[in-house]
Amino acid sequence: MKKTNAARLLDARGIHYELVEYEVDESDLSAATLAIKIGQHIEQIFKTLVLRVDKTGIFVVVVPGNAEVDLKKAARISGNKNAAMVQQKELLPLTGYIRGGCSPLGMKKPYPVYIHQSCNLFSFIYISAGQRGLQLKLNPKDLIQITGAVMGDVAA
Repeated sequence: MKKTNAARLLDARGIHYELVEYEVDESDLSAATLAIKIGQHIEQIFKTLVLRVDKTGIFVVVVPGNAEVDLKKAARISGNKNAAMVQQKELLPLTGYIRGGCSPLGMKKPYPVYIHQSCNLFSFIYISAGQRGLQLKLNPKDLIQITGAVMGDVAA
């Protein structure tokens, strides 16, 4: 199993995590399918979404797999009026990651991160390790600490 930038970043900070591999189905990159494949509750699978807002530019939202980002809430929590998902073709140039393999850790630039408050309900959550077929299992407090994430209600 090859270490990703996200995993190397956690190693450098001495943060405990586990790498979890799964088989990728390019036609179904959904969190629901991932939860089944790794045998975990979908509420503990967190998706990383990249948004563009009207005042402050790009930021990252991390939401549970069974939720969708609420663009109005995301804009508000980030001090903006409007938010929109970045286009898929922009994801790689902005973050260094592709759809289905986007991690809030190890992006090309350190964007502000907002994470759904439900992460605190769990002793561990899963986020992308930075490539399709690989997840990081880690304590949400560690993710918040390393990213400087702001917790809040950013989901619909």
